[in-house]
Amino acid sequence: MLWLQPLLVQHGLGRVIESLSLLECSTVPALAACEKVVLHPPTGVLYLACSSPESRAHWVPAVGQLNASGPDEQDYLASYDPATGAITRFASMSLSVHGLDVVPSASNPSELYVYAVNHRKPANRQSAAVTGADSTIEIFKTTVGSTSLDHLHTLRDPVILTPNDIVGSADGRSFFFTNDHSTKTSVRRILSLLGLESGSVGYCDVKAGCKFAIENVVGANGIARAPNNDTIFVSNSILGGIYVLERQNDNALLKTHTIPTDRGLDNLMLDTDGVLWGAGIPSTLAIIKHIANPSLLSPASAHSVVRNTGAGSFYGEKFRVTKVFEDDGTFASGTTSVVHDAQRRRLFLHGIASPHLTICPL
Repeated sequence: MLWLQPLLVQHGLGRVIESLSLLECSTVPALAACEKVVLHPPTGVLYLACSSPESRAHWVPAVGQLNASGPDEQDYLASYDPATGAITRFASMSLSVHGLDVVPSASNPSELYVYAVNHRKPANRQSAAVTGADSTIEIFKTTVGSTSLDHLHTLRDPVILTPNDIVGSADGRSFFFTNDHSTKTSVRRILSLLGLESGSVGYCDVKAGCKFAIENVVGANGIARAPNNDTIFVSNSILGGIYVLERQNDNALLKTHTIPTDRGLDNLMLDTDGVLWGAGIPSTLAIIKHIANPSLLSPASAHSVVRNTGAGSFYGEKFRVTKVFEDDGTFASGTTSVVHDAQRRRLFLHGIASPHLTICPL
């Protein structure tokens, strides 16, 4: 059983939670249960995939909460301007949102492509516990400052099995995404907490269809893309660490190395300074309980990852991971998304069942 001890520590057993970078943090209660937050750097506007804590308590396929007879989801995509406090809820088709990406068009930067994971309830809701979610990827188009979304595509494919997060392309038609499990509802999913069940990364093109870019990715969760479009980062929410993947000519992904972390990570983002940010999971048990009952607090943390240019790089430490924020759940509970606005020096934190958006100056 010696192998179990490091795993329990990774999941948060005995972890002491610090109060780090909490000074002058504020909250936005009008935005609740937003699993993913994306920054539009030129304007500082956030785009969010939100719900209500009450809805999340019934329907979160990623953690096996499949009560389709619970309240119909009130999920929505939104924008938030921190400079003015303006919130826009985009009217669109019925959604059950999770991962999200917003990408400026290659031909016109004022046009934005919005890629969203949609965990639809099955047509036969009584079968949800057996069949799982009828998940799709939705692609929308909007413009900077607009209050509306135009729906472009719905992609439904066997490869889009248990989608979690997504990175879109500037063409509005292709994307990489993570599957957090290899099965929708099988008991094998329980083995994922031991690192014995894997997810994957898929690639889709609207015209060419979908395929697995890489399989057997333990704990696949958040995904981010480097500016060169050829380096993909995927977080391991179970065992910790960040996979560094290189895109091949056929859009397959090749793992080059793993950046170690002392806890699981959820969503990732790259800021304009080239720093990678991840939402930490200080306690796996606490966040599972929090998603099932959002009134329970779950500690949160935020971590920055930069290339190591010091002496340690000679000995194989290619990246340096720093804990920038940590809280016992009072200010930021169950954080699944961390966004750093490098230009305006703000840190934004939100979570799939969190009661509010948290904003902290850095």
